[in-house]
Amino acid sequence: MNAYIDKPSQAWSLFTYFQFAVAACMMAGGIYFLDATFAAKGFYAMSAIMLVSSTAGITKAIRDAEESTRLHNKLEDARTERLLAEVGESEVA
Repeated sequence: MNAYIDKPSQAWSLFTYFQFAVAACMMAGGIYFLDATFAAKGFYAMSAIMLVSSTAGITKAIRDAEESTRLHNKLEDARTERLLAEVGESEVA
């Protein structure tokens, strides 16, 4: 059983951090230069922070669910291999 580990490249990681930084700066600039009251700007800023936070949370939940499925599949494969090995040994003997 070959375990394929999917790791992102250093370039991809750097690109995603840069993309997040640019998006955050653009959002902050848009809120800062918005023609609205201070309370409205505060509301937009809080909702933007909440959106980023919930996006990170849901991404982690999806990733954790997939990783737990992978672990469950590995355990099932190991049990199946052990069972086949035991059956193979009993047939030979």
